[in-house]
Amino acid sequence: MPSELVLKAISAVNGSEMAYCKFLSSNDIGETGGHQYGIYIGKESWEILFEKKGTKGANAKKNVRIKWQDDFTTDSVFTYYGQGTRNEYRITRFGKDFPFLTSDNLGNLFVLVKNSKAEYSGYVFSVETDFEEFFQAFGMSATETNKIIRTSGLISDELALEKEFVAYVKNLAVEFPSSLEVADKAREIFYKVHNHIENIQSNPDKELIKWIDTEYLLFRRIEDTRFGLVVREGFTDINDFIELANSILNRRKSRAGKSLEHHLKKVFEINSLRFVSQPYTEGNRQPDFIFPGQLEYVNSAYSSNKLVFLAAKTTCKDRWRQIINEAARIKHKHLFTLQQGISSQQLKEMREENVTLVVPEEYKKYYPLAFRDSIFSLKKFILYVREKTS
Repeated sequence: MPSELVLKAISAVNGSEMAYCKFLSSNDIGETGGHQYGIYIGKESWEILFEKKGTKGANAKKNVRIKWQDDFTTDSVFTYYGQGTRNEYRITRFGKDFPFLTSDNLGNLFVLVKNSKAEYSGYVFSVETDFEEFFQAFGMSATETNKIIRTSGLISDELALEKEFVAYVKNLAVEFPSSLEVADKAREIFYKVHNHIENIQSNPDKELIKWIDTEYLLFRRIEDTRFGLVVREGFTDINDFIELANSILNRRKSRAGKSLEHHLKKVFEINSLRFVSQPYTEGNRQPDFIFPGQLEYVNSAYSSNKLVFLAAKTTCKDRWRQIINEAARIKHKHLFTLQQGISSQQLKEMREENVTLVVPEEYKKYYPLAFRDSIFSLKKFILYVREKTS
């Protein structure tokens, strides 16, 4: 069951003018070594803060009141820094002893809800189950953070993609396709529109995010086509409403749990890596990926130095510890995640347990500066597997 605070946040977003969410990064809490301070808001989401876009060459400020966790209030400031080389939006002035910009909050999920021009609600979640419950409520994945939350309306602003989505859904013979089919179809549509499938070899980090984003958009189109009219017309029976809501949420949860693994598997196939997904190891444990395969893993004569382990978790703030005992022969483990930032303390603990984090290249900037060089990009991991298993 979602926590009471998550339910409040979901309700607030659904009843708001607009909402935004992101993982708190080292940039937000002042661990980058620069002079910046305050929660950074992506430039493409300026409208959550201001009524008009900032003008380069001039700063802008707006006084607001933010109620945090439905508990306490700060008189804060939305600031646009447009002078000199800066071009960014931040939330500043949180008052003394504000609890959410300390180093242990790095990687927590921040939600900003616009209730009116100057009245906002703010929520910060530190537990991964809360992340997931919030994402599932809006059919999101971790890649859809750092932007305005879509609760209704336009599904895709790319007309070519939207045209393909509509054509696909129109010809669906089932009520809802499996998560694997949605993932496969999303990639097929993406390359039909954008071409250049070779990018998954030259720039797998960026391409993986595009695949996941396209799948999210397609999934939302299917949902809206299948159930949107029923939801908009309303229900005469509360049981019918609950049954449909539970069905939608369970489907969203299933998609979120499998999506990343589906796409990583295709990345490895296109890059001609030998691997097996969901193999059995000691104690019937099932890690996500072992390279080059299960036969090599169970063969005691095969050198353990030529085996590579990869787990895939959309978020990893606390659950990274689950992978430590999933493959005893492989002492050093890798973990791919879409989470944008975790604390220095957690990264130290990972290092002590011989776990190396793998994230899309563009997400490395959200992690503490001292650890970025030790974090793998997806492309670096692919090169590492080739070297180790050759």
